[in-house]
Amino acid sequence: MTTTTPAKKATTSRKSNTKKAAKPAFSKATYQKWHRDMLLMRRFEERCGHLYIQQKFGGFCHLYIGQEAVLAGMVEAIRPSDRVITAYRDHAHPLALGTDPKVVMAELYGKRTGSSKGKGGSMHMFDKERNLFGGHGIVGGQIGLGAGIAFADKYRKEDHVTVCFFGDGAARQGMLHETFNMAMTWKLPVIYVVENNKYAMGTSVERTTNVTDLSKLGASYEMPAESVDGMSPEAVAEAMKRAADHCRKGEGPYLLDIQTYRYKGHSMSDPQKYRTKDEVQEFQQRDPIAHCAGVLLEQKWMTEAQLKEVDKEIKAIVEEAITFAEESPLPEKHELYEDVYVTPDYPFVKD
Repeated sequence: MTTTTPAKKATTSRKSNTKKAAKPAFSKATYQKWHRDMLLMRRFEERCGHLYIQQKFGGFCHLYIGQEAVLAGMVEAIRPSDRVITAYRDHAHPLALGTDPKVVMAELYGKRTGSSKGKGGSMHMFDKERNLFGGHGIVGGQIGLGAGIAFADKYRKEDHVTVCFFGDGAARQGMLHETFNMAMTWKLPVIYVVENNKYAMGTSVERTTNVTDLSKLGASYEMPAESVDGMSPEAVAEAMKRAADHCRKGEGPYLLDIQTYRYKGHSMSDPQKYRTKDEVQEFQQRDPIAHCAGVLLEQKWMTEAQLKEVDKEIKAIVEEAITFAEESPLPEKHELYEDVYVTPDYPFVKD
């Protein structure tokens, strides 16, 4: 488990959490993009939490707040043509890949203008144009699906990499071991990513396994693996790049144990009695958005006023998405029977 310095209190300070370096690891444009993209994820999710409490939409709602650096780093390292598949904590994934926030919010509302015409909701975000193969509610189910997507690309001789996300809880599923064995045997171009936020619902990693270093899960299959600081977009981007290069060379899958942290509960119904406020505050001291803002300020790439203007713009985009979702129509009754089978009217097709 990543060690951190205990914090006296939570902070929103924009000072970088790393020692000032003569030259940052990435370019000005990259840090600006990271800051903007992660801020969009954060503000969107914050409003989702408020809207859920107001019962604007139903079902379950799992927030990604605190984990934004994982997706920011991934997008920097992969190609737009690469594939992404994840679990049900999936609002931020389409935003990171470039899906219109209005379409994501409409899907949350169950509206016809949503990414899946309102049929997927919070836990099942898809975007075919951006190669997002969805959020999946069956714990660990996407691990096998990720291998299938990668197998299809290899079979067709297409140069794509699949990034398959799952949580530290899903790592206990038998699906992982069956799939890891097949993926290594067939040398599939898939990056398996444990979004290790320390808790499977309300149960800590330490209470669910004797092996707390989840990068070791690939050892039995000789799958290359590494642990990554998931609060650092730089560390994630560098690790993702190494993993993607490995896959593109035809050398098979790669495992990343990305150690991150969610500031909110497992879902909106989680009272979070299994952890202390001090623990949450420790990770908030390493907030990736504050870190990127700190780099931008230290390098004089942006001013405090410019950062505030970006935040204002992002908030306006999110509010526009909410208005769009609320004004969009609900699916009509006949749509219940559409998009179920590839063949229209199957299995009722007449000979």
